[in-house]
Amino acid sequence: MDALYRTPLLDCFRRGEVAPDIRMLAAQGVLAPRAHEQLGLLVLLSDDADPAIRAAAAATIGAIPAAVLGRFLGRPDVPEEIRAFFEQRGVAVVSHDADVPDGPLVESGRGDGEPDADEADEAGDAVVPPDEPRLATAQRLSRLNVTDKIKAAMRGTREERSILIRDSNKLVSISVLSSPKVSEPEVESYAKMASISEDVLRIIGSSRAWVKNYSIVKSLAFNPKTPVAVSMGFVNRLVEKDVRSLSTDRNVPEPVKILARKIVQAGRSRKH
Repeated sequence: MDALYRTPLLDCFRRGEVAPDIRMLAAQGVLAPRAHEQLGLLVLLSDDADPAIRAAAAATIGAIPAAVLGRFLGRPDVPEEIRAFFEQRGVAVVSHDADVPDGPLVESGRGDGEPDADEADEAGDAVVPPDEPRLATAQRLSRLNVTDKIKAAMRGTREERSILIRDSNKLVSISVLSSPKVSEPEVESYAKMASISEDVLRIIGSSRAWVKNYSIVKSLAFNPKTPVAVSMGFVNRLVEKDVRSLSTDRNVPEPVKILARKIVQAGRSRKH
């Protein structure tokens, strides 16, 4: 399964860190906001140890219109392993159909009637049922169960993501990073937080796309909560001014400061 489309959420499922009730919801097509992730989960769960989850995944796959699925599988960015999985099941692939959007291919099992907050409000207003009083966002989110928090993490507003990234449930916080709506400025703000889990910081630090951004690299290096192995890997990428600052920062772990001091000293030696 290593060749499957990878996201932080998919990796959690792949490592076996997800409870059966959440796996069942994923098998019913509920969780993923993108077709790539939805198909990745369905392929993964079609081989789940629980026969009920396997059956649910098979039923969800069967509910996807063959023509829609075939067109999506024709996109050039679909992993070959996913394409082969469905071709073996008789799905005819439409070659190189890059114009198919990456929204969910099937909504089976969702059934909550709650609209996504996709472009709902650029100002960040949450989507709430009309008969429910508007609560403070944090208070409202605290009342949600894990499943609904995951949905909010992947489909909700920027404000909701900024709260849920700090959730004590790792699956919820990681779901924020799997949201198709999360932006680099948001990730940079997460990289600066000392109030989120090391797992979240490790995932940010392992993303090739995100660590192309210097501000994210710098934030991870200076964050005392970043795993030492991750932050040390970024010290050499910092500009001289930031390395000097890091070498005297009282908040960062000692091994990181020692490495920064060595780099500063080496720079001085080359100048003499």
